[in-house]
Amino acid sequence: MDFWQRYRAIDARDTRFDGQFYTAVRTTGIYCRPSCPARTPKAGNVTFYETSAAAHEAGYRACKRCLPEAVPGTPAWNLRSDIAGRAMRLINDGVINRDGVEGLAARLGYSSRQLNRILSHELGAGPLSLARAGRAQTARTLLVSTSMKVADIAFAAGFSSVRQFNETIGEVFAMTPSALRATARHHRSPASTAVSSTALTLGLPYREPFDPGVFGFLAVRAVPGIEEGSATSYARTLRLAHGDARFRVNYDAEASGRPLVLSIGAVDLRDLPSLLSRVRRLLDLDADPVAIDGALGSDPRLSASVAATPGIRMPGAVDPHELLIRAMIGQQITVAAARTALSQLSAAGSGSLVPADGLDRLFPTAAQIAETGFGLLRGPQRRIDAVRGAAAAMASGALDFGYGDDLPGLESKLLPLAGVGPWTVGYVAMRVIGAPDVFLANDAAVRNGIRSLAAAPAGAAAHPGTDLSPDFRELSPWRSYATMHLWRAAAAAQSAARKPSLAPTRAPKKAKT
Repeated sequence: MDFWQRYRAIDARDTRFDGQFYTAVRTTGIYCRPSCPARTPKAGNVTFYETSAAAHEAGYRACKRCLPEAVPGTPAWNLRSDIAGRAMRLINDGVINRDGVEGLAARLGYSSRQLNRILSHELGAGPLSLARAGRAQTARTLLVSTSMKVADIAFAAGFSSVRQFNETIGEVFAMTPSALRATARHHRSPASTAVSSTALTLGLPYREPFDPGVFGFLAVRAVPGIEEGSATSYARTLRLAHGDARFRVNYDAEASGRPLVLSIGAVDLRDLPSLLSRVRRLLDLDADPVAIDGALGSDPRLSASVAATPGIRMPGAVDPHELLIRAMIGQQITVAAARTALSQLSAAGSGSLVPADGLDRLFPTAAQIAETGFGLLRGPQRRIDAVRGAAAAMASGALDFGYGDDLPGLESKLLPLAGVGPWTVGYVAMRVIGAPDVFLANDAAVRNGIRSLAAAPAGAAAHPGTDLSPDFRELSPWRSYATMHLWRAAAAAQSAARKPSLAPTRAPKKAKT
């Protein structure tokens, strides 16, 4: 977007751009979200920034009226496969908190000086400032949503000391932590008033519309003991850098203010920013559904599906290495068969979590799978050997990939593995790095989805004889979301085919008189 496109967005107070850029006003010294209800400033007084960190660096403070930190993140970090986008995915996952700037730079293949120069040029702030803005956002969320002690919030958000926390909150929000907490006290639900350092309840912001079908996608693939899901909820256990964690997300379309609620049953507070980031990625909460639906709805093959399910989301992954194992086991078999195989494999997992809510184990680590877990798998020996080989490579560090990769990087790392082909790489790219433009042309469910949409009465009349490309290239860069619609159509057609007919198979006998 250029300056005037952004200016028109703030003049219209368009909420879908919240989090995608920030508006700084020189005459007031504050920065706002695009939908801020305050009077639209004169264009000559406005500067737009890609990140809140860039506005901080330029000397601006957050608006107390619109709270620009309380918005979904930008989808740009998944759309962008450059160094800036890859770095932001890793920063959001807490890499700087864990490994510092040097660790972030090493993951991206740059020196810390080069990385600082690139990010300052592209985003207006260096990696430390970007991480600092993320800490401030996490701290604000905890201050207004929980009754955690201020000292606990400081360390949970990633600050090294309470003093640093107080200084940052004062610089960013022009308020003390206590004053910031008081501004939103009336927004807190009763459930959030009694929490401990490892039991939290938070609202998750997102852009409307939101299709809860992502919960159904995760539910049918849920591994018992590790995950549990329904049409409106999802829970699971997972390992993080400092310990094991457990969370649940519930969706209530009728709830006022907080339809999506995250309940964290257990987590080391140092892992909280990473957990929040991964849950957001899992449910694709930073997506721009209006832009996506606008593009997909223009295709006559998908227009009816988009109209019926606006705001479809692309499920992510809370553990990249786990997702690769699941993809390798699930390729070329049904979802039900993959779930059975993964349930058998889960017996190799172990962890320190106290069982709760039917969740009593963790997905096995790569080392556990390589050492003993492969013996729990059934099926072709070639596939079992491939899974064991990939697990051994991840366990040894020979294979390392994650949120900071791009599609070419994933291809170079994964394609040399036995049992991994283009489908596997594409599926991992969709769910791990959120690649929005993947189309799995050879996927059986994708082909079935195309056929089922073409056979539907509305679809059959919508595009007879058109010259649309079979790989949906007209919909770039949103073909991953087209894939989600096709998978949904295939699943619906399969479900309809399984339903028994209500019509009698033969005429009933006449009653005797």
